[in-house]
Amino acid sequence: MTDSERAQRYRVRMQRKKEVIDAAIARADRKQGLLLVLTGNGKGKSSSAFGMMARALGHGMRAGVAQFIKGRSDTGEEAFFRQQDNVVWHVLGEGFTWDTQNLERDTETARRGWDTVRTMLRDPSFDLIVLDELTYPLKFGWLDLQQVLGDLKSRPPMQHVVITGRGAPEALCDAADTVTEMTDIKHAFRAGIQAQSGIDL
Repeated sequence: MTDSERAQRYRVRMQRKKEVIDAAIARADRKQGLLLVLTGNGKGKSSSAFGMMARALGHGMRAGVAQFIKGRSDTGEEAFFRQQDNVVWHVLGEGFTWDTQNLERDTETARRGWDTVRTMLRDPSFDLIVLDELTYPLKFGWLDLQQVLGDLKSRPPMQHVVITGRGAPEALCDAADTVTEMTDIKHAFRAGIQAQSGIDL
């Protein structure tokens, strides 16, 4: 095959692809607030959520963060985003469950945290809300899944919500508009490498 023939075949293939993509874009004619779930055992769920948050801030949108489980306040994302004018940041956890080791306390902490989230979900001034590691309080039964789904459903029509964490319940995934599962193929921690500032925290 000559270079000219190869170029022509490529041009025809890309023209067909453009037609398919243009048709799909034309069919997507609605705007609404999205519910996104980032789950799976792989690294990058919270990182993806905070990437979306940076994108939203670039568009002048107002964002809120509610972090479940995590009790630390020394992460790079918090240090950065707390400096931004359009961000409200809540650390709602007291640390990992293997640190607290207290079911009653963990349940009460999660329920208090959800009260904070519910206030945010009722506030149309929030364009994007990140519920970091919300899947764990749902998985452990600290929060009532149906109540959470009801609160998410009744939020303002154009409010976007991103939920992160492993083991997202099936009902949450069914309610979501977009679900992404991160796959764990290889992780430095298993090779004895510590969590790194700027990469892991």
